[in-house]
Amino acid sequence: MHVTLQQPTGARLITATDQELAIPATLRYTSADPPAVHIDFPPHVTVDGEATTWTFARVLLGEGLRAPAGIGNVRVRPAGSAHTYVEFHASQGMAVLRFATPDLTRFLARTYTIVAAGEETVSAEPDHGLVALFGGRL
Repeated sequence: MHVTLQQPTGARLITATDQELAIPATLRYTSADPPAVHIDFPPHVTVDGEATTWTFARVLLGEGLRAPAGIGNVRVRPAGSAHTYVEFHASQGMAVLRFATPDLTRFLARTYTIVAAGEETVSAEPDHGLVALFGGRL
């Protein structure tokens, strides 16, 4: 049986004109996908009006709480001890959100009670997918 952790939180969306807009978000972690963390956004705060989830490596979140981390679609960097910026890069543009560092730290610590750091394993599903892709030969 898989365990899922959800932690509602708030964030501040930093606009191109340096305005800040409060938006709700939910931090989510599941033992069904132990290397990943998820940030869920409700439909009313997204461009297309659909609920949106960003998924990225749990280790990236941990690293980004201490020093700038990430080179891909998600980048995380501390802003002093009180705040952490998370940047989401997509073909439509970039969104920068500021989170309270204690909220992210508490969430990350709670994920480690579900699956300890370094204990993450990838499920067998990718292997089954590779077997199918290669015609049953691996």
